[in-house]
Amino acid sequence: MATEPPAGEPRVGERLQKLLASAGICSRRRAEELLRAGRVSVNGQRAGLGDRAVLERDRVCVDGQPIAAATPAVLLLNKPAGVVSSCHDPEGRPTVLDLLPPELARGQGLHPVGRLDVESRGALVLSNDGALTLRLTHPRFLHQKTYRVWVGGEPSAETLAEWRRGVPLDGQPSQPVQLRRLCSERGHTLLELVMREGRNRQIRRTAELLGHRVRDLQRIAVGPIALGELPEGRWRRVEPQEWGDQDPLP
Repeated sequence: MATEPPAGEPRVGERLQKLLASAGICSRRRAEELLRAGRVSVNGQRAGLGDRAVLERDRVCVDGQPIAAATPAVLLLNKPAGVVSSCHDPEGRPTVLDLLPPELARGQGLHPVGRLDVESRGALVLSNDGALTLRLTHPRFLHQKTYRVWVGGEPSAETLAEWRRGVPLDGQPSQPVQLRRLCSERGHTLLELVMREGRNRQIRRTAELLGHRVRDLQRIAVGPIALGELPEGRWRRVEPQEWGDQDPLP
């Protein structure tokens, strides 16, 4: 068992399964298996489920090998269509981690912050920073995301106005969106949308309800973090100054 605090003092630190996952060692589920198998120790003592540790203070080992905290990292990936926004896919499809160098894809604890459905492409943030993940995904922070969307046909002014007001989905109201028509060609229309919510396949479902099927969907920015000239399938590091103060990022 991990060392207990003095009587009367609260147990401190993170649960070991969360700590191992944050350090990029394995998933939480796999960490639970390692703990049950007795392969994890804290300060030389066998650890179990429910034990906690502080990585900066305690010596945590898996199979006798000490682990260290993952270096904080924030990446921006230009996700191609056909790639799954997760760390593992049970169907064997390529995931966003497959687009990273091995030294980043494994052992760093990187995970997608939010999602893009498999058919969509564009800006996807990956990080091992839990605070950043919360700020980019929790509704209370109301950060905005910008999309370029090709739809079939030419939506009327009335249809675009309805979309801007927010189209209810699943019986629940939707927030208003910023929307502008960029161009039309060969029976298709390019729209730019700025949204502060992100329900499952929201843009595709809304367009379908309004009678204009999405032909291509690209996210071009997450808050102030923009794709710019980043080629599809490539990634770059995000510098802290890019977060700015226009969006509630750390």
